[in-house]
Amino acid sequence: MPTTADLILTGGDVLTIDDDFSVAQAVAVAGDRILAVGSDAEIAALAGPDTRVIDLAGRTVLPGINDSHLHAAAWALTRPPFALSLGHPEVRSIADVAEAVRQAAATTPAGQWITGLGWDVGYLAECLADPARRPARGDLDAAAPDHPVCLTDFSGHMVWVNSRALELAGVARGGEPPAGGVIETDADGEPTGILKETAQALVQELIPPATVAQRRTAIRTAVAALHAEGITSYTEPGLGPGGAQILGGGLDTGTLHAYVELARGGELAARVRVLLLPAPMGGSAADVTEGLAGLAVPDDVDPERLAVIGVKVFADGVPPNETAWMSEPYAGGGHGGLCVHGADAGLKEAELAEMIRVAHAAGHQLGVHVTGDRAIDAVVDAFVAADRAHPRPDARHYVIHGDFASPASLAKLAAHGYGINMNPAIKWTIADLMDDVVGGARSDYQWPVRSAAEAGIAVCASSDAPITAPNWRQGVAAMMLRESKATGRVSGPGQCVPLETALRAYTVNAARQDFAESWKGTVEAGKAADLCVLGGDLRATDPHDIPGLDIDLTVFDGRIVYERDRGTPRQRER
Repeated sequence: MPTTADLILTGGDVLTIDDDFSVAQAVAVAGDRILAVGSDAEIAALAGPDTRVIDLAGRTVLPGINDSHLHAAAWALTRPPFALSLGHPEVRSIADVAEAVRQAAATTPAGQWITGLGWDVGYLAECLADPARRPARGDLDAAAPDHPVCLTDFSGHMVWVNSRALELAGVARGGEPPAGGVIETDADGEPTGILKETAQALVQELIPPATVAQRRTAIRTAVAALHAEGITSYTEPGLGPGGAQILGGGLDTGTLHAYVELARGGELAARVRVLLLPAPMGGSAADVTEGLAGLAVPDDVDPERLAVIGVKVFADGVPPNETAWMSEPYAGGGHGGLCVHGADAGLKEAELAEMIRVAHAAGHQLGVHVTGDRAIDAVVDAFVAADRAHPRPDARHYVIHGDFASPASLAKLAAHGYGINMNPAIKWTIADLMDDVVGGARSDYQWPVRSAAEAGIAVCASSDAPITAPNWRQGVAAMMLRESKATGRVSGPGQCVPLETALRAYTVNAARQDFAESWKGTVEAGKAADLCVLGGDLRATDPHDIPGLDIDLTVFDGRIVYERDRGTPRQRER
């Protein structure tokens, strides 16, 4: 072990996130590992003539942030220059969307696709003024009469297309959607241009996929942007044949190939964990078996940079897009909700359990996309049944999203060492909308972080980018405050958690999900030298101000990979 540091950060508030949530003043790095953590005096003794010393001046040091559910490649591919960025607050109305499409059409050759992502009906002015008003194909037709247009909403569960796109896809009056999909129609039975869930594929499969070279560029772009957020590790939650029609094809097997090429070439400056996606939404156990064949990362890739750790399966959709598998109907009359009664529900549950059993028997960790309370119950029971049929220690299966996880399911997850991965920034974004969809009481409970933590689960939190921006500080604030983005109303104050719980969800708990807590996720000697330096004292910051805290410095593998230009710097170097 080296005795002289290459890099020292001193004079700060070093939150180690260890078992005791210890706080130190300084940290020393040697090579790609943390050399020591302690007081300023203790760490100063490790400096040599070539050591870079940075005076933190009271700023906070954290472990490198681990966003444990982030579609990095798709996030980059659904932003400029690859696609239009249509999220709030940049886009505030249907008119804004149409203008963005019009400008793109002016510079795009006729006949080529115009794509974009991020629009949210809950923030479009026309829809807010008139709840009956919905985005429609006519809004896009005038803006791009000579181009097919496909715009994915912020959730990734529906698209808004123009008439040219519908024509190319063969979607017409009276057409039947694929199983699990919805073709929205108007009062006259004509398609409106909104396609939900599996129906999105009718259009998306016509859009030329990005090349592997474009994906490599997108991943490099994403990693650089994540460094500016202090993020050094993330999970790509689903890459494989099942992702061919999701988020513009950014989740298909070509993206996995791009990651392998970057890792082999020493160009992947992040720790990436991958869930394989062998089956599409609405898939079967046979799809899982077939899709897993030959789907892996080669042995010659550094597993601390890139590793496959599991398999993703879809159990249900995401409210308010009508597909969450709930034990009771939604509150809103137009939403319905799926119930568990009847033969169809039994068949759904049996097939889901078999998909989980197949992946578990093959030795994989499972991350299951699931939102409704009844679906979560079914998934957790399937985890337990699969392990009973094929015993395996420490499988660490987990539910993804877990919006309405019941107390009984939380207790079962904890008892078996399973996990839950939640999305606090989505809660912040849609809290008021969910009041109307599922009712105030269920909306207040949605994403029950405190209940999960108190049950003994190592809760993980994530952005689900591009669904929300990868600003983990917003996620931390959302977990602490449970306030709505639109109105500031507190949604479920009983589920608020302290700063320590929120930080563990983005660091050591996420490392545990990765089976990597022995070598990353905390600021301790011997751990990977991945660090995030904030531009202020995090513990002294009002939670409302946490989202605006700057990232001043990011260290990955012992190297400074991001350093903010702070004007007149507070740091001193010698």
